[in-house]
Amino acid sequence: MALIREVRGHEPEIGKDTFLAENATIIGDVKIGENCSIWYNAVLRGDVNSIRIGNNTNIQDGAVIHTLYDGSKNPSQTHIGDFVSVGHNAIIHGGIIEDNCLIGMGAIVLDNAVVGTGCIVAAGALVLSNQRLEPYSVYAGVPAKKVKDVTPEQRDEIIKRTARDYCTYASWYK
Repeated sequence: MALIREVRGHEPEIGKDTFLAENATIIGDVKIGENCSIWYNAVLRGDVNSIRIGNNTNIQDGAVIHTLYDGSKNPSQTHIGDFVSVGHNAIIHGGIIEDNCLIGMGAIVLDNAVVGTGCIVAAGALVLSNQRLEPYSVYAGVPAKKVKDVTPEQRDEIIKRTARDYCTYASWYK
């Protein structure tokens, strides 16, 4: 069973039909929507500020989701929308990921950055603090820069398919 722990008076809330891998860690002020999946060794640590995850979103193996302390000079919260895929070993640290996005394997999104609706952040990319990513765009590199627009085919074959596939994979474990 996943490690689910209350911290600072905040008990994680897990939505209906959400799969939690046995060694996933969900701590503190975390709210996860319905039909999500939190995979092996993923850590969602809402001990210092809040983490919100929409519906039909997957947080893949080894991903780390965290924030900056709500009492700090520049606090951050993590908000991840609906139908988002956060790839293996990605880090989301106080960023906002809007709906229908794909965050590639090993990508990093830093505090108060905003990844616009329909974006693809390439594997290994670094989205800097306070950076704003244009919706329906592909960003790659260190630091992340726009490389092209997301095509309708990429929306269907990469973003939507990945989110749907992870709903299917999670059903195998329930």
